[in-house]
Amino acid sequence: MRTQAIRIQAHGGPEVLEQVEVEVGEPAAGEVRIRQSAIGLNFADIYQRRGSHGPHAVTSCPVVLGAQGAGVIDAVGPGVDAIDAALHVGQSVAYFHPGAYQAVRNIPAHRVVPLPAGISEEVAGATLLRGLTAEYLLRRLHPVKPGEAVLVHAAAGGMGVILSQWARALGATVIGTVGSAAKMATARAHGCHHVIDYRSEDFVARTLECTGGQGVSVVYDAVGKDVFLPSLDCLRPLGMAINYGTASGDVEAFDLQRLHAKSLSVSRPTLRTFIADAADLRRGAAALFDAVLGGHVKLEVGHRYPLAEARRAHEELESRATTGAAVLIP
Repeated sequence: MRTQAIRIQAHGGPEVLEQVEVEVGEPAAGEVRIRQSAIGLNFADIYQRRGSHGPHAVTSCPVVLGAQGAGVIDAVGPGVDAIDAALHVGQSVAYFHPGAYQAVRNIPAHRVVPLPAGISEEVAGATLLRGLTAEYLLRRLHPVKPGEAVLVHAAAGGMGVILSQWARALGATVIGTVGSAAKMATARAHGCHHVIDYRSEDFVARTLECTGGQGVSVVYDAVGKDVFLPSLDCLRPLGMAINYGTASGDVEAFDLQRLHAKSLSVSRPTLRTFIADAADLRRGAAALFDAVLGGHVKLEVGHRYPLAEARRAHEELESRATTGAAVLIP
């Protein structure tokens, strides 16, 4: 069958996104075919489109962008029953696998997660990448403990609202930074005990003030260049700075002696290594869904765009005009 897709022939700005028709065959052994109802829109897609550093492996063009989506299985390839009997025609699922900007597609069954009752396809399609990222950041890379203070940059963004809610549910005191006064209410409504407008306030001084001069145990930084080095001054001894995104640009080389006095740690992780194993993917998704169904994390879709308007969606996401998660609708 023929289906709509968004593809790039070369790296560049939003103008390189083009709508094309591609052929989708029957699923091969170990694959399922999904008719998508929601495709996630993430800043990682912008990294991929630009050809800059990010969570995607280097790819040669032409390439279909994106890595997450959700929908209904409409065909099952040979051997899928042995991988997961829950994957059958008519089952609602979400997945994490390259090539998401496409209305219908085949995907390896081991990258697919059945959706439990109470988790919609739209919500899963929009937020799975962010939810899985929050799971490893909060539960595996730096397991958050009750009583800790944490700093979440871009706290009103799609990742920030999930991190802040979940960290608060784990018992942390959550300090969030935002880039405008308008976003402060969003951050407060999604788990932050303290919110700082970093454009009008010194976020280092305010973070230390909020922690009685002690600093935070961990910084969750998706901004990168503009905030990374000052964030080190927000940490308490033995603290960790985690840079998991670079919306303002890559973090450049810095003097390691900045870490010495307080025995600080720095990490630059990416989701794909934490869910490379199918069992880790399923465990991470199960923890996310449990947090949502338990009322600890509220997943919301803030923006919806037709797939054909992917260019506009990229422009608005890149300009930081969006709040919360966004989704492309085939």
